[in-house]
Amino acid sequence: MSAGERLPGAPIPMAYWDGAGVRIAGDRWGDPDGQLVILQHGGGQTRHAWRGVGETLGDAGYNAIALDARGHGDSDWAPDGNYERDAMIDDLVCVLEQLGAGPPILVGASMGGNTSLAALGEGRVEGRALVLVDIAPRIRSSGTKKIGQFMNQRPDGFDSLEEVADAIANYQPHRKRPRNLDGLAKNIRLAADGRYRWHWDPKFRQRPNMTRDELRERTRRLEACAAELTVPTLLVRGGLSDVLDEAGAQAFLALVPHAEYVNVKDAAHMVAGDRNDIFGDRVIDFLRRTVPPHP
Repeated sequence: MSAGERLPGAPIPMAYWDGAGVRIAGDRWGDPDGQLVILQHGGGQTRHAWRGVGETLGDAGYNAIALDARGHGDSDWAPDGNYERDAMIDDLVCVLEQLGAGPPILVGASMGGNTSLAALGEGRVEGRALVLVDIAPRIRSSGTKKIGQFMNQRPDGFDSLEEVADAIANYQPHRKRPRNLDGLAKNIRLAADGRYRWHWDPKFRQRPNMTRDELRERTRRLEACAAELTVPTLLVRGGLSDVLDEAGAQAFLALVPHAEYVNVKDAAHMVAGDRNDIFGDRVIDFLRRTVPPHP
């Protein structure tokens, strides 16, 4: 099931893998024999958020693969509506088993970062390194609420691509609104009723809000995972982020003393999209020093 028909110009996935009861779509760049890097996006995003970074990693000799999470992009919607973190870890484990390329480097933004952190910290995945992008166990509820409000707007869809562009511009006022709207084709679909809808399963946002106790348990679980990390770790924060503030970043660094930290001052929560140049350079520098593309 999907949100509708693919728009002209929307990129076709380069590969598919079997997840835990769903098919997972992805793109890949670089040397198939190079060190594997798995890129996992945030909630409401798609694999396309990593294209620039994936190409940069590929040019550096890494085997970079960006996945669409279940219910997002060109991956299947979960038949049972299960979009919990453990289900996404199950998908990751399945994909890695099929790739058979040895322990990966995990790079995750927001939702994808939580998946990566939990997979490594709980021993579900053996990894070589971890890069977390604007996410840590302690985050600001006001920032996540803002993301939820953006994703929940216009459940009946948009009349035009201009309306879609306006919605994005209102959510990301620090970015310049694009004049050419063709790039939106990769993130939306045209439904049978002629309206444009985001390319994610509405059930992803229809889960009940976490209670205060559940939020505490989420933080406790991820902090326990962070305390177990032994692999080279890099935390990248957007200086303009309203999700991960400096206090949350420092709390993570206290749990993971060996972690390195980069604050991209003029980027917001979508760090890779806001400053792909700086982000790519910092990640490549970190990985070349800790896990080269051809060990």
